[in-house]
Amino acid sequence: MTAQDIEAAFTRSDGAYAFARWGRPIVPVVFGVDDTTLGVIKGAFEAVCALAGHAMADTDPELGANCMMFFVRDWAELAAVPNLDRLVPDLAALLARLEAAGANQYRIFRFGEAGGIGACFVFLRMDEHLGDVPADTLALSQAVQSMLLWSENAFGARSPLAVADNTTVLRPDIAALIRAAYDPVMPAMARDPSHALRLLARMERPQ
Repeated sequence: MTAQDIEAAFTRSDGAYAFARWGRPIVPVVFGVDDTTLGVIKGAFEAVCALAGHAMADTDPELGANCMMFFVRDWAELAAVPNLDRLVPDLAALLARLEAAGANQYRIFRFGEAGGIGACFVFLRMDEHLGDVPADTLALSQAVQSMLLWSENAFGARSPLAVADNTTVLRPDIAALIRAAYDPVMPAMARDPSHALRLLARMERPQ
C-alpha cells in the first residue's frame, strides 16, 4: 500500500479526507438472523477488534448497543422497527433513496465529542447477491467496513477480503492498515490528508 492508496481509502466523493475510528468499546447487536448466524457475526467483530487492539463490551452507556445490524428482505421493513426513526434522521427519505437505487447495503455512523465513531447502523437487504455470500464472508466484510470511516469508494474495485487455502481472510494490507489506525498514538479522527503518511509509517514498522 502507498500513501496515495491510504489517502484514497478515506477520501469522500466530494474530495474531502475524512478518517475516524471507534472512540469507545463496540457493542454489536444483530436483528433478523438466526442464532447460528448471530454467532458468526459476533465472532467476526471479535476477530477484527482483536486485530485492532480495540475493546468490545456487553453494553454501551448511551445506547445499550452501539453497532446495530439489520438484515431485511425489503427496505420497507425498517420503517416498522420501533424508534429507529429517532436514531436515524430522515429514515423515510433514506429508505426511499435506497429503494430507488436498488441498494443492498448502507451504513450510517454517529460520532462522539472527540470525533471518534460512537455508533454505527448497518442495513443489509438480502437480495440474490448478498444471499449467495457465505455467512462468514459477509460477517467479516461487514465487521471490517464498520471499524473505520472508509470512503464510500474504498472497496468498490477490490474487496477487503481474500481467499487463502480455501478460507476467506482479511487482506494483509487492510489488516495492517486497521492495526495502524488503532495505534494509541494516532488520533480518533483526522481531516488532513497528511494523516495517511502517518498511517503508512506505522504500517511499515515491524510487528
